[in-house]
Amino acid sequence: MTHDHDLELLPTEAQTAAALNPPPGRNGGDLVVETLHGLGASTVFGLPGQHALGMFDALRRSDLRYVGLRVENNAGFAADAYGRVTGEVAPLLLSTGPGALMSLAALQEAAAASAPVLAIGSQIPVAGLGGGRHGYLHELRDQQASFRDVVKSVHTVRTQSQIPSAIAAAWESALTAPHGPVWVEIPQDVLLAATTLPVVTAMDATPRDLVPRPELTAVAADLLSRAERPVIIAGGGVVRSDASGKLVALAERLDAPVVTTFGGKGAFPWEHPLSLQSWMEDRHTTDLLEDADVLLVVGSGLGELSSNYHTFAPRGRVIQIEADAGKLESNHPALGIHADARLALSALLETVAERHDPSAPERVAALLSAVRERLDGQDLAFEREILGSVRAALPASSPSFWDMTILAYWAWSAWPGALHSAQGAGGLGYGFPAALGAAAADPSKPVLAVSGDGGAMYSIAELATAKQYNLPVTWLIVDDGGYGILREYMTDAFGEATATELSRPDFVALAESFGVSGVRTSPETLRDDLTKALATPGPSVVVLPALLKMFAPTHLG
Repeated sequence: MTHDHDLELLPTEAQTAAALNPPPGRNGGDLVVETLHGLGASTVFGLPGQHALGMFDALRRSDLRYVGLRVENNAGFAADAYGRVTGEVAPLLLSTGPGALMSLAALQEAAAASAPVLAIGSQIPVAGLGGGRHGYLHELRDQQASFRDVVKSVHTVRTQSQIPSAIAAAWESALTAPHGPVWVEIPQDVLLAATTLPVVTAMDATPRDLVPRPELTAVAADLLSRAERPVIIAGGGVVRSDASGKLVALAERLDAPVVTTFGGKGAFPWEHPLSLQSWMEDRHTTDLLEDADVLLVVGSGLGELSSNYHTFAPRGRVIQIEADAGKLESNHPALGIHADARLALSALLETVAERHDPSAPERVAALLSAVRERLDGQDLAFEREILGSVRAALPASSPSFWDMTILAYWAWSAWPGALHSAQGAGGLGYGFPAALGAAAADPSKPVLAVSGDGGAMYSIAELATAKQYNLPVTWLIVDDGGYGILREYMTDAFGEATATELSRPDFVALAESFGVSGVRTSPETLRDDLTKALATPGPSVVVLPALLKMFAPTHLG
């Protein structure tokens, strides 16, 4: 007996014919790319290697667009950015051993930033698996062990029939809140062997919704409705769940000021009367947060950077909405709600009572004025002018990607709106390859990358990638002759710096040797030079020789 709902599972005559007569010349690699296509992928990143050639050969028989970078870690950063700006899974194809291991720093950043990266690595042949020392090229005793503590989930394949299911399971894991990188590995001989399996068609890997428990949101709504001084901290989870509109509606219903963490920039309008902006490293902000009688934390674990280096000590009741169960109450006791930010905010909006507090905008304005006064007293007009010139040059719709450099640390606090940086894991070299990934996602608008000269040297090889694919990325390199922030940290801590001074190339000449236009700018011409570079099709490099300073920390005293 066949039920009506079973009819959808029955193949048509055409599908049956295609399944019984798959096209010749396919191998295990074809099953990989067919599965990715069936899941909805359109672009893949990566770098070929001997054990992975089956996958790369299959790319030429698929409709997938391949963007190849020159270093696996940079390919991982590009995939990370693609996942961040699109909210879609970014496939990353890698080879065994050294190639796979080179991606670990990028996957750590993707994990910290909850970017959905699907890394698919090859393995030595099946006969060599199990920990024995067979002497295969690139052999590791347990390759997946290197990834298990970095990624969300690990998926192994030993036969061709396992490929579609393993990749679909990994895809679902990557997109289930909290998003994150996942690892799939497939042996070389499984990829290379001819296959008679039918072509993989559409796959269902719908992520599971992480719904809040209603009894918890009821308590949270009651606390917020009765609060006298509610304040909201918005983290990266708000951005990733596309919950900014819900956040604005809740803040306005409660008249609650909102501060965004560095990872949550863009979650709340910068100039909104309730916006405390992003001055998380300022003691004035910390004091205001500590004074809240009810503090709603959405999509943040209140880690080191979001707690003013763990000096934040809330005195009121904390409500924490977080998709990563490991972050719930990891730093402060709270009413912990394990949920996707968008779904939890929707639930609160349905039940929270409206409250009016005419003093809330006044408290916001007073705090921002106090922050400005503190900066005005530190002789930092030059740094603020540089950041202002960069902001003025960048079109409002264009994304920006920032490496670990002094200007980026300024941007975390002072940049008016969304940005992307490597502040999750804090590794060098993120800015430029990440910007390439974003440009691959949407080549219709320019993208800005910002690096220091030290971080830029991690990514120089990707000038060739930018030129090869003609990606519209303008790379601003702030050249201060070394690891500037480490120089400053060491000088403050020890009286002098060690191992921070660097010999570096002529970045303009180096860019031009790749066929990429370059210009050396000055603080006076920075805005115009950046504006011109961003308006010119294709990649470009703008070099600013400048020694910048950080504003004085407030967590040390």
